[in-house]
Amino acid sequence: MFVSTDQGGRAKPDLPAELAARARPVSTAASRLLPLPDALAALFPDGALRRGSTTLVAGSPGGGTTTLALALLSTVSAAGGWCAAVGVADPGVVAAVELGLDLRRVVFVPRPAGAWADATGELLGAVEAVVVRPPGAARPVAARRLAARARERRTALVVLVDHAGGWPFGPDVSLTVRDAEWEGVGEGHGHLQGRLAAVAAAARHPAASPAVHRLWLPSSDGSVAASPVCPASPTRSATTAPATTA
Repeated sequence: MFVSTDQGGRAKPDLPAELAARARPVSTAASRLLPLPDALAALFPDGALRRGSTTLVAGSPGGGTTTLALALLSTVSAAGGWCAAVGVADPGVVAAVELGLDLRRVVFVPRPAGAWADATGELLGAVEAVVVRPPGAARPVAARRLAARARERRTALVVLVDHAGGWPFGPDVSLTVRDAEWEGVGEGHGHLQGRLAAVAAAARHPAASPAVHRLWLPSSDGSVAASPVCPASPTRSATTAPATTA
């Protein structure tokens, strides 16, 4: 589901009545958690996305950050939950489905222009999880308001930025993607089989040194997957990624 902006540049999603009328009672620890793909559970203290939390996904464009951020929504949408993506370029239908997203349960607002914070704020509380890519460094007041609204409305907020400084308000979990390289291409031959990257995960509570995980973003079948290989700096330059996967 895609939503465009109105003439004034404000993104006003036409949410289905099912979303607008939702009431989400939260009474148990299990109900405060949203499921994740098995390969991503180890990145989070609870092994799941916590409702009301803010997760920061940082890294260079084309390095797998968009793939990682959208993959965080995949199990939620596949389980019947509603999700949203604001300011995120269309990953392509095939790439999205291979990540496990149920596109019938995802609201896309790809071009919110200067109204990205307004669009995100309106979706918080109407869906279980929202991924947002600000067009630049977010202002502190906008970051604080969205984090507070996500916490109040019990929606998981995932913020996608090029570097950690692009979000001036401390997240609950920080995921930094680095050392990404595509596998399967040799000297003028071969085909892309997957993108391997190191993901450093750090939680604000309890504070601890970042744990580094080696992940396929994506693997050869288009999904995210863990790699048993210990992280190491690439020995060759990264290959340009396909246009449908970021």
